[in-house]
Amino acid sequence: QVQLVESGGGLVQAGDSLRLSCAASGRPLGSYAMGWFRQAPGKERELVAAISRSGGSTYYANSVKGRFTISRDNAKNTVYLQMNSLKPEDTAAYFCAATSQGLGVRIARYEYDYWGQGTQVTVSS
Repeated sequence: QVQLVESGGGLVQAGDSLRLSCAASGRPLGSYAMGWFRQAPGKERELVAAISRSGGSTYYANSVKGRFTISRDNAKNTVYLQMNSLKPEDTAAYFCAATSQGLGVRIARYEYDYWGQGTQVTVSS
């Protein structure tokens, strides 16, 4: 199975940028479609962005479309989430997740088998 470790979170001001990284170990990252989820206090965990195994297909939640970019480097076993123009409502714990189901992007939380521990992103106004 694959192990996932997120990094890159922090405290930033509205309008700033952050890049999150998700490093995979145990199995080749190219075996998995990947997703970035986030969970704010008192709210359900929601999908922010997803990417297919090859990186050829991506999906974004409407709330982040045009501001966030998901990418992957299978040779480095790493998935990224570039977050620009951050807003206070982006404040949440961010989790990367992996699934071996299918070849395209996966958008349902239940489809993901493996999860990282999360990294906190806090955006001040």
